[in-house]
Amino acid sequence: MDRRSFFTKAGVAGAGAVAATTFAAPAIAQSQPKVSWRLASSFPPSLDTIYGGAETLSKYLSEATDGNFTIDVFGAGELVPPLEVADAVAAGTVEMAHSVAYYFWGKDPTWALFASVPFSLNARGMNAWYYYGGGLELSNDFFAQQGIVAFPCGNTAAQMGGWFRKEINTVADLEGLKFRVGGFAGSVLQKLGVIPQQLAGGEIYQALEKGTIDAAEWVGPYDDEKLGFQKVAPYYYYPGWWEGGPTVHAMINKAKWDELTPAYQSLFKTASQAVSADMLAKYDFVNPTAIKKLVGAGAQLRPFSQDIMEASFKAANEVYAEMSGSNPGFKKVWDSITAFRKDHYLWEQIAEYNYDQFMMTQQRAGTL
Repeated sequence: MDRRSFFTKAGVAGAGAVAATTFAAPAIAQSQPKVSWRLASSFPPSLDTIYGGAETLSKYLSEATDGNFTIDVFGAGELVPPLEVADAVAAGTVEMAHSVAYYFWGKDPTWALFASVPFSLNARGMNAWYYYGGGLELSNDFFAQQGIVAFPCGNTAAQMGGWFRKEINTVADLEGLKFRVGGFAGSVLQKLGVIPQQLAGGEIYQALEKGTIDAAEWVGPYDDEKLGFQKVAPYYYYPGWWEGGPTVHAMINKAKWDELTPAYQSLFKTASQAVSADMLAKYDFVNPTAIKKLVGAGAQLRPFSQDIMEASFKAANEVYAEMSGSNPGFKKVWDSITAFRKDHYLWEQIAEYNYDQFMMTQQRAGTL
């Protein structure tokens, strides 16, 4: 074959390929329809890590669909009050929300199990339970009854125990303490004499400053430093035993979810899982610097005493027994978590714990 003949035939073949691509375009377009949703967050934009999870989700979905799947993110109170976003999603007032399920435990305590409850799993444990231990199936069976589909979309890891205007050394010191504490944990702390207060993040500083409350927990060093709690309550306690691995959720109106193509549904689930990994990584990056800044600014770190931890664990088990006895749905989910929790902490104490413990002694010795 001569060169001229070759290139002539190649040109015809190339034109055919272009034509094939042109004809294929409408099918591709049909697989990426235009979708535009609004998202109501329970968090203020100033908390760029936890609020930022919703923005990251929006970014991932838009980039993966060439701008065809867009989500407009609205901060706490901009569309819906922060503690009412689940109701708005269920009613279809907004297409979705980014929130923590324990905010809505008053409807049914089972809500809280899907976020974090006292002495439950850590962040890695929650992820393992969700993706391999049946957690996703249990959660969406429950959420479907509310007209919602939900997926893990963030995790802060173990949180701090909060800011206190006075030192808390014994269980007796908890008696009568007005403590801003989110959701389910308040029912446990009540057994120890605490008076729980549920306030949105933007209301906490003023309540502490005025003495309307005696203590408040929020998230951890990075977010707490932004809200300035160290200026009005100097004692910073740890750990937040009620939030060992709090899962943040993307909550979607079920009818809107069912309208999505299978490709979009798959993409959404993948993006949500990526946001969970991203949020956890960012908190692990920013918290070390933040805790040093807080201590430098006068925050006084204090561990909860062993007596307080043991009393809290006992009180939590009493609450779980009471709720399991009266709420079969709660019992089903809690039984699943506790069965996995036993094996999870069996494994955690072998390799991971001993490696971390050794490295922590090196850090304290200044050899890292």
